[in-house]
Amino acid sequence: MPPLCRRPARRVLLLLLALLLPSSPPACAPAPPGPAAALLQALGLPDVPRGAPRSRPVPPVMWRLFRRRDHQEARADPQRMPPGATLLPCHVEELGVAGNIVRHVLDRGAAARPPEPASAAGQCPEWTVVFDLSAVEPAERPSQARLELRFAAAEATAGTTGGWELSVAPAGAGLGPVGLRQVVPTLGLPVRAELLGSVWARNASAPRSLRLTLALRHRTPAACARLAEASLLLVTLDQRLCHPLARPRREAEPPVGGGSGGACRARRLYVSFREVGWHHWVIAPRGFLANYCQGKCALPAVLSEPGGTPALNHAVLRTLMHAAAPGAAGLPCCVPARLSPISVLFFDNSDNVVLRHYEDMVVDECGCR
Repeated sequence: MPPLCRRPARRVLLLLLALLLPSSPPACAPAPPGPAAALLQALGLPDVPRGAPRSRPVPPVMWRLFRRRDHQEARADPQRMPPGATLLPCHVEELGVAGNIVRHVLDRGAAARPPEPASAAGQCPEWTVVFDLSAVEPAERPSQARLELRFAAAEATAGTTGGWELSVAPAGAGLGPVGLRQVVPTLGLPVRAELLGSVWARNASAPRSLRLTLALRHRTPAACARLAEASLLLVTLDQRLCHPLARPRREAEPPVGGGSGGACRARRLYVSFREVGWHHWVIAPRGFLANYCQGKCALPAVLSEPGGTPALNHAVLRTLMHAAAPGAAGLPCCVPARLSPISVLFFDNSDNVVLRHYEDMVVDECGCR
């Protein structure tokens, strides 16, 4: 295998990423040809987003979820992830549900809602919120759909003694007739409501668009509130991305890649999202150590390399056979023996903030196979 440059060209990085990322079914819209299409398909995106929206800050909950799972962040702050701790591959520990994809979706109906009139005869307005879920793939199964509402500051402290009641119902057919009623003691904090099992059947797939009608009533007829922001935190589970065992990342970094000499081991390869032109919509990380395997699997290297992954008995036998009769059997190959995952935080084509977990993205150890 020829030596790799320390700063690979954009096309080389795209090819490496396309090979590393898991495959998924074709997206709903055609993607550009070439290795970029394979990578976009693996990320579940039909096309490259046209830049991250400047007015769309990353919600704190998404940062917390990413920093807990990101290896570099965990090393910088051990309190987030104690040494030796293992994350389950298809479970969001912070939320207590199964899943490997988390989306923060903003209300699309806010721009179309007319200004709220002042309350008259004790009638408070109702709101219709719309969430674009067209990027959710059919194979994803929702495990949590948490509605979060924030109200205007002027009304945030109103009615704290009597309490409020929130009602949520589907704005159209298709999600079932069951509604949700929930007591809200105060509006000073974000109001959260779980939709699964109430207005959204637990065994139902995600619709392309979720439309809900909201109403907030207070015991005092004259008290009304103004809705400032509505969002949806959606956690889904894609079984195709699940692995039976979680593998913790090793602390030691592999040596910098160079020539092909030496025994089989992991060599350092850093993939920068800026170099492939994706830094405008990939929020974090800025890049990751993908690494690669390189080295000899011949005697005595396959037997005497200290600290490495032990060679399989089959690889040792092949090496001995090759030494005795080179034409009878070829040498084993230097391939990944241990891989670890990464998490990527990015904007999708609907300007949703998405946290997605990818298994087997980083080569930690290599061995002769």
